[in-house]
Amino acid sequence: MSAALLQAIGLTLRAGARTLAERLDLRIEPGQCWALLGPNGSGKSTLLHTLAGLRPAQGGQVLLEGMPLEAWSPLEAARRRGLLPQQLHDAFSSPVLEVVFTGRHPYLPRWGWESEDDHRIARAALAAVDLDGFEARDVRALSGGERQRVGIAALLAQAPRLLMLDEALAHLDLPHQVGLLEHLRALAQREGHAVLLSIHDFNLAHRFATHALLLGRAGVPAQAGPADAVMSAEGLSNAFGHRVHRGEVQGRTVFVAD
Repeated sequence: MSAALLQAIGLTLRAGARTLAERLDLRIEPGQCWALLGPNGSGKSTLLHTLAGLRPAQGGQVLLEGMPLEAWSPLEAARRRGLLPQQLHDAFSSPVLEVVFTGRHPYLPRWGWESEDDHRIARAALAAVDLDGFEARDVRALSGGERQRVGIAALLAQAPRLLMLDEALAHLDLPHQVGLLEHLRALAQREGHAVLLSIHDFNLAHRFATHALLLGRAGVPAQAGPADAVMSAEGLSNAFGHRVHRGEVQGRTVFVAD
């Protein structure tokens, strides 16, 4: 069996006295799209930061392409996995294109400037999130949804094989939510990338994801596997502590909360 893009083995995560995950096993393969689901405070952001190497685990191991995450240099790790955090902060004004260029930093020589290829990749990333013509706009003058899409474009410009996104659909209107999910799924299916995306919308998650990781409220163990199996009415209801119904409408699976 070839090495997974990312593998967690016996991962344990704690926040203070709370155990968020215990002995969690996870294997993310090329071509897969994972929906990361769970109520507020269940540890979704903590897990993403740990899998990205930004936070230590309290037990277990994370492997990136078969090697321990800590064995990779920051530069080489950045070429293989990328993380879009939940919150983006701009300390000063900057043109949109310069923000997207941050995704190209892992590929630039120490004192080098962006090449024609870097410009092409950055502009293509902006086009992918429907921001053609925004290159010279001040990032601090954008709407919340536009700023979110700039962050997504920077991650796309980074071009990691594994894309991790923390609530990337926040602030996006419905067409851009669907457009982003379709673009991410195409990257996985056509180019052998993989995606791990935290998301609150069950309907979009089921439509997009091949697999799901469901983190529960306190005392409810995590579930991981094919999305259709993990996203059962019973499993979602137990994890969130609120009744969720699952049904079919015009051939599509839909979820409705009481």
